Amino acid sequence: MKTEISGTGISAATVIARRNIMRATKLHKWDSAEHLKTEEDMVLYLEACMEEAGDDAAFIAKALGNIARAKGMSKLAKDTGLGRESLYKALSGEGNPSFGTVLKIIHALGIKLHPYSAIAEYPAQVTENPQ
Repeated sequence: MKTEISGTGISAATVIARRNIMRATKLHKWDSAEHLKTEEDMVLYLEACMEEAGDDAAFIAKALGNIARAKGMSKLAKDTGLGRESLYKALSGEGNPSFGTVLKIIHALGIKLHPYSAIAEYPAQVTENPQ
């Protein structure tokens, strides 16, 4: 004889089975750094974050932190001359790194910023010797 939960049409065994499945399911916190395998991944990720961030500097700092962790924070500390702990704090999204620090980090990560007009749909084409 199946025991039914009153008025639901669902057996108690089904409820117990679903609860056991929920207990067995383990969720893992998403870590972007684990998925940034190539230079192209990192650049495309930063571009997407910059598009999404708007004026949110902490969002960009956090994105740079994810890239830094993917590349190796110890190497970045060595390349920038900044302490590892300082980098973790500055790039946590909670810190407030100076623009100079951000530029050092970007340079050490091998990334270049390419400014272009926000009005133009595409970046301006630069020509050599425009005479």
